[in-house]
Amino acid sequence: MAVKSKEVTTTQPKSRSGGSNGADKPTEIIVEEHITVRKLAERMQRSPIDLIKVLMQFGIMAPIDQALDHDTAAIVGEELGVNVIWPERKPSEPEPEKAVKVETRTTAQVFVDDIIEHEIESTLVERPPVVAVLGHVDHGKTTLLDRIRKTNVVATEAGGITQHTGAYQVDVDGRKISFLDTPGHEAFTSMRARGAQVTDIVVLVVAADDGVMPQTKEAINHAKAAGVNIVVAINKVDRANANVGRVMEELAKEGLQPEEWGGDTIMIPLSALTGKGVDDLLANLLVVAEIEQLRANPKGKCVGTVIEAEVDKHRGVTTTLLVQNGTLNRGDTLLVGKTWGRIKAMFDHEGNQLKKAGPSTPVIVLGIQDVPPAGEIFEVMAKDKEARRIAEERQAAAAAAAIMPNRPQLTLEDFYARIEEGGMKVLNLIVRADVQGTLEPVVHSLEQVATTNKEVNVKILQAAIGDITESDVMLAEASEAIIIGFNVDVDRSAASRAENSHIEIRKYDVIYHMIEDIEAALTGMLEPVYEEVTLGRAEVRQLFRVRRGGLVAGCMVLDGVIKRNAGARLIRNGAVVETSTVSTLKRFTEDVAEVRTGYECGINLAGVNENMQEGDIIEAFEKQQVR
Repeated sequence: MAVKSKEVTTTQPKSRSGGSNGADKPTEIIVEEHITVRKLAERMQRSPIDLIKVLMQFGIMAPIDQALDHDTAAIVGEELGVNVIWPERKPSEPEPEKAVKVETRTTAQVFVDDIIEHEIESTLVERPPVVAVLGHVDHGKTTLLDRIRKTNVVATEAGGITQHTGAYQVDVDGRKISFLDTPGHEAFTSMRARGAQVTDIVVLVVAADDGVMPQTKEAINHAKAAGVNIVVAINKVDRANANVGRVMEELAKEGLQPEEWGGDTIMIPLSALTGKGVDDLLANLLVVAEIEQLRANPKGKCVGTVIEAEVDKHRGVTTTLLVQNGTLNRGDTLLVGKTWGRIKAMFDHEGNQLKKAGPSTPVIVLGIQDVPPAGEIFEVMAKDKEARRIAEERQAAAAAAAIMPNRPQLTLEDFYARIEEGGMKVLNLIVRADVQGTLEPVVHSLEQVATTNKEVNVKILQAAIGDITESDVMLAEASEAIIIGFNVDVDRSAASRAENSHIEIRKYDVIYHMIEDIEAALTGMLEPVYEEVTLGRAEVRQLFRVRRGGLVAGCMVLDGVIKRNAGARLIRNGAVVETSTVSTLKRFTEDVAEVRTGYECGINLAGVNENMQEGDIIEAFEKQQVR
């Protein structure tokens, strides 16, 4: 598991003379290609909590027994002052090779994929594909699944619109396909994105009588960001106003070229209502799965992902899990993020009890202690005691990280530093503009920047018209992207989510300013942007002269806070007459760092000895970096 994908050039290792010195902690340790957090902590003679804190600063929630690659261990060591080196190799032994690739997997997928990659080749067997069904509301996603499963799910849902994310498995000519039924309503955008992150294939449902809609475009962007195959189901071809050709043209504009036109996107015209074309869709899904060679070890370590979880008033915590490797058995002890539990009962999507479930099988389990978040990974543990201990350690690490300063996911200012570290090869951007006439030159200009830079690729994940929405922020979270807004505003919900998840939103109204910033970020020349933020205001009530301190103003803080060393503006009759700093701040005879609303204080402004009057307003401010 890596902090970021990176190109690694290995050299001959340094000498081993930098080990521990008596009771001192080691300054240099040897780490192989992979090592668990626990073993790395032991070699560094540190608490595992210290290592987990460092990993969390880089956006990684790593359990104590999770494997880290050598590069990640080296970065952790650098943060803790320990040099991490490769072990000495025999002359005939080749250096470890690392593939250069763009990382599109989630942390959970990295963990699961690494486990599968380390399975012995002979133990791997073909597994069913996991398919997410995405698309615009009322384009027929649930009706399609209803036809496939031959059950009546639509009738049980409010207004015929899916109200939850379900997981189902069907049998097609002796081969299985697992489906994630993800909602298409705007209120469940985050749930739809979750479905795109854990699947092998996305079925994009587009109504032949309606065409590509806003949620269709969002689904395409999420599927592309997740790096999964897209198969298009052009639904409702039985309707009189259906126009399959027009839908294909609209999809081609979104980057999905039909196979019939020489592209690589499979598009199946069908009617979920009559069943026409559904068999063709299933057959093509199996073909795509066969090409992808999806495999897992049913006898290996059992791991997977949480699809959804809730508290049932009759059964307690019910959790829908997708098994991705190994076999899950009733009675197994599970470690699920910061919680754990023993499986008391296990069911399929029809409510039938199961004793075991193999790779790509969705199951509903009872027995987890607390409700885990969707997208969390689970793994089978040998003992309850071990699962409980690790869960408690993760809770402690999360509590410790909560009081640490928040680290932005990615900013333009630190992008070049990430390049230098070898951690970034792609700058992901989400672009919003006010009108189509503006959007096209903005996108074209960004694409030109991408062609002139050989080291880093600039990738536009989404380009759309209108204000920046919460869906944009969510896509940025999943793909570590920066949002560019041109002559647009930010929705209140989007601004709040961006603030909480530390996503950078940059707004421009001059195109060359945007291009300059992007180019500067790629070359490490971008300077941080600061803005003045007003801290508080105080009214001058009385003036005092002191022997060595010049003129001191006795003030009442009207609002906010006055801080020592903050910038200060002296305002008289609404006009600024002096700009200075708060050099001295006192409460009675005591020097203080700050004074809040409703309290009296003494303020001395640097360099302002004469030009101050009773009734003046002192406005304190500071410069803060704009993300």
